[in-house]
Amino acid sequence: MRVHHVVAGHVRPRVGVAAVCHVLVVEHPEGLVLVDAGFGTADLVDPTRLGPVGRLLRPDPDPSTSALAAVLALGRSAEDVRHVVLTHLDFDHAGGLSDFPHAVVHTTAEEWAAATVATHAPERLRYRPIQWATSDDVRRYDGEGDEWRHGLRGHEVLPGITLLPLRGHTRGHAVVAVEGEDGVVVHAGDAAFDASSYGARDPRTGEPLGKAPALRAMELAACRQPWRLRPNHQVLRRLAADPEITVVTAHDDRVLPAAT
Repeated sequence: MRVHHVVAGHVRPRVGVAAVCHVLVVEHPEGLVLVDAGFGTADLVDPTRLGPVGRLLRPDPDPSTSALAAVLALGRSAEDVRHVVLTHLDFDHAGGLSDFPHAVVHTTAEEWAAATVATHAPERLRYRPIQWATSDDVRRYDGEGDEWRHGLRGHEVLPGITLLPLRGHTRGHAVVAVEGEDGVVVHAGDAAFDASSYGARDPRTGEPLGKAPALRAMELAACRQPWRLRPNHQVLRRLAADPEITVVTAHDDRVLPAAT
């Protein structure tokens, strides 16, 4: 399977650091598969859909920075996207669902419950149900799943694509492993904001990345269970040390490959 790394949104908060929304577009035998969906075109046209936190993050309204635009740039259509596998349902990861209403959505049962039956104010702020209102087929995966690699367990939602629960950023957060043509790509979602947290290297030079304090501050501020941050970074470090695995995060553009 060929894996394309694309940007599906930018945030430019008044306080903090600008960041990308890094999404995978996978050429799968069953059709295109997105891993995360970034902001949708409707979000960029009408940012009030994102609520008060969206106003703080100030997403760039440029419609060329969306998963839909990336799919079209590959010469494909919105209808070619058959599945969307989500690390979690925060509005900067699930917004693109509205551009692919026919796609099957895959998420953990715990995350779906957090997003749809949220009882805590922080969760009500981070999730925007309008983004998945047109998604008719949402598949939820309960529990830890089957044994995968490096002590992790998960659910193979499609052949070669595995949803691996890794709670912390949200209570149902997961990472997604894709068996690509050049090895396994693990999209860590928001399990780490600063890729240096797990020892990532610059894909262009091979040099270790330096710390990004502003990204780490954003990570801590947005984390639902901060006591899980360090253990999750250790899991990602273990994965990144495997020469067959490439770990990327959602918001650190330093791990975007030079060409996709």
